[in-house]
Amino acid sequence: MVNVNAAWPEDAPGVLRLPSRRTVRGRGLRHPLPPGPEPEFAVYLLGKEPPEVPWEHRWLRWPDFRLPSDRAAARDVLAEAWERAGTERVELACGGGRGRTGTALACLAVLDGVPADQAVDFVRRGYDPRAVETPWQRRYVSRFGR
Repeated sequence: MVNVNAAWPEDAPGVLRLPSRRTVRGRGLRHPLPPGPEPEFAVYLLGKEPPEVPWEHRWLRWPDFRLPSDRAAARDVLAEAWERAGTERVELACGGGRGRTGTALACLAVLDGVPADQAVDFVRRGYDPRAVETPWQRRYVSRFGR
């Protein structure tokens, strides 16, 4: 059951609505925090430890233009993010907010029921037309559902 009261406003910057009605926000950490409510839970997709924030978060070691260093941990953390997006404001973020963030959002879309071979297009339509930047990130998403 999705708690729409805890959801991000759909017209807020970086918000992607999944088919289940869950909303997640993607963003680039090099940009200022958008106005409005803060995340309740976040996943930071960075090659180095993220800065401290006042909300609960997880760090996935994920170097720029690459894939997660620990794929099993990535699957677990992204599954947690998807689950929590049903009742909390969840944010996914990397440095620029496109490659790693788009890849992670596409993986959440797969967890939400979007076919893996359609997840990148789903995120590009609903989040950013340039999301998921590299061929290996696209391949990672296509294999995420297996």
